[in-house]
Amino acid sequence: MAQIPQTDPHANYRSHSIGIDAAVQRVLDSGWYVLGNEVAAFEREFAGFVGTAHAVGVASGTDALELALRACGVGAGDLVFTVSHTAVATVAAIELTGATPVLVDIDPQSYTMDVDCLQAALRNPPDGRPSAVVPVHLYGHPADMPGICLLAAEYGLSVVEDCAQAHGAAINGGRAGTWGHMAAFSYYPTKNLGALGDGGAVVSDNAELADSVRVFREYGWRKRYVSETPGGNSRLDALQAAILRAKLPHLDSENLLRRSHARLYQELLAEAKISLPTVSYDVEHVYHQFVVRTKQRDALREHLREHGVSSAIHYPVPVHQQPAYAGRVNVAGELAHSDAAADEILSLPMYPELSSEAVETVARHILDWSGLNQ
Repeated sequence: MAQIPQTDPHANYRSHSIGIDAAVQRVLDSGWYVLGNEVAAFEREFAGFVGTAHAVGVASGTDALELALRACGVGAGDLVFTVSHTAVATVAAIELTGATPVLVDIDPQSYTMDVDCLQAALRNPPDGRPSAVVPVHLYGHPADMPGICLLAAEYGLSVVEDCAQAHGAAINGGRAGTWGHMAAFSYYPTKNLGALGDGGAVVSDNAELADSVRVFREYGWRKRYVSETPGGNSRLDALQAAILRAKLPHLDSENLLRRSHARLYQELLAEAKISLPTVSYDVEHVYHQFVVRTKQRDALREHLREHGVSSAIHYPVPVHQQPAYAGRVNVAGELAHSDAAADEILSLPMYPELSSEAVETVARHILDWSGLNQ
């Protein structure tokens, strides 16, 4: 009998346990636990994976986004354009810089920033200085970076990619993280490349911007104990860097497994009464989540729960409707697609160690719910 599939397992830690154990022992033997050679080595290796000249390890994905924006000169009085259909961390990071987020609607197929909506928002912005755009590569599907970058260049905006869910994703062969001025990655444990705790990185081809992040992450230091500029504390632990180094060589093959599971879902669920993910022709999707859609989402989720299948909603409440933001955040036009998605989306189990039998189990229950297995 197939194992009951879950949505956020930690099986990948078991599958890499030998490499992780050796990596942890290496750090313990070194006696260096914050930054240091292990972090520097991971930064080089991750930059090489993404295809950028620089990577700077920080304490979390939220910190990565905040520090990248700060390095681009974003601060009080600036407007930063992003989406409402995202983790709240995206908007929280913008506000941590002192800037004002402006939320635009999504494309209903990719769930990422709609370029036409961004253009409309830039033509008629709220009070403030349009300064940056933060496209979110959601669920492993990249945003329309060619279109976004063209608009950003026209309006003189910095582009900071939110790559928290897009490790290894690509557009026209260019990996997520290589399109903007800077990009922010998260290594939260459930990400495609996850640590055993929090962690993040900023990547860039611009040496000056990367250096600014290095200064900001440690009290504004270039020389120890001498703060040249106001900074904070956002340092990647050596233990987490060592774990990430052990897992990074497996990331491409694990993304291939995710795509294989997605193809099987697509095949098995082709006749089900749900909408399945679509992939733009020029995109390499890495399926951080496999997100389906139905107006009867809650009924489907309950049916799956009754049969022991875990599911999740990413994300149930758009940022502009969250209690902390409703009525005060800037909204560019109607966010109809963002609102509709929140009511209809459902994330099915998706992770590299998922077996074909488990995918078939999930699909069978969805087909039963759809009345197709009578």
